[in-house]
Amino acid sequence: MLKSKRKRKEALETVLYTLPAILLVTVMMYIPFVMSGYYSLTKWNGIAKDAEFIGLENFVTIFSKSKDFTNALIFTGKYTILFMVFSNVLALFLAVCLTKRFKMANLLRGVFFIPYIMSMTIVGFIWKFIFTQGFAKLADLTGWGVWDLSWLGNPSLAFYSVVLVGVWQSLGFYIVLYIAGLQALPNDVLEAAVVDGATSRQRFFRVTLPLLGPSITTCVFMSLTNGLKVFDIILALTKGGPGGATYSVTLQIYKEAFQNNNYGLGSAESIIYFLVVLVLTQLVLKLFSSREVDL
Repeated sequence: MLKSKRKRKEALETVLYTLPAILLVTVMMYIPFVMSGYYSLTKWNGIAKDAEFIGLENFVTIFSKSKDFTNALIFTGKYTILFMVFSNVLALFLAVCLTKRFKMANLLRGVFFIPYIMSMTIVGFIWKFIFTQGFAKLADLTGWGVWDLSWLGNPSLAFYSVVLVGVWQSLGFYIVLYIAGLQALPNDVLEAAVVDGATSRQRFFRVTLPLLGPSITTCVFMSLTNGLKVFDIILALTKGGPGGATYSVTLQIYKEAFQNNNYGLGSAESIIYFLVVLVLTQLVLKLFSSREVDL
């Protein structure tokens, strides 16, 4: 009898404690998602009382009549690939260096992590000042033409500038994850590799790297999602320019819905992008999870 009362009490407490979170997530995420699905089938400017139902016309417009979304999708794909590669390679290299025992290791860990705790918008404005005023000053001091290039005015350079700032801002986060993974590696396995005569390069690529599978999966997944949702840095740095060369999908959705007041088309773009992100993240997660080594 007492056990059944205790179980009912625990069940009631579980429901009461989780209900606020469920309600909050439902109101903030699930209901807006369902509403976006509905508005994607309508023509609505966000002001009119009633939305005009037009079926799949918005999706036809996206795929056949407008290239803005396709161009934004191509830019986001290229940005995400470079962001993933540079973030993970540099973070892993620096994490390996920072796990070595030297006096400045802890200080450098903090230095690398500082940009991550800063607002992405603030980071964008800081680097906008660097690309314009800072590099111009360096050009005057050194006379090197590379500093005098139009880093935000040239479409090709603007793309790489955005990638540079994105990697710089988030690098510290991935370094911390890789350091945690390196410190969790079993010492007996590493010592056994040393006893077997493996070189430092062989130990890294054949022992350390395979054992870092869970950390690599986490970092790749996080960098993928962060790359796909890039918005703040581009808005602060280039606002999608020059000539729309740095328009990400999220910025394109924002422009269509809130600047062009075309909520129906913006909702349709968001639904398509949700499906793209869902498929990509699941494929990448499955691919890297399958390569993890069990201890």
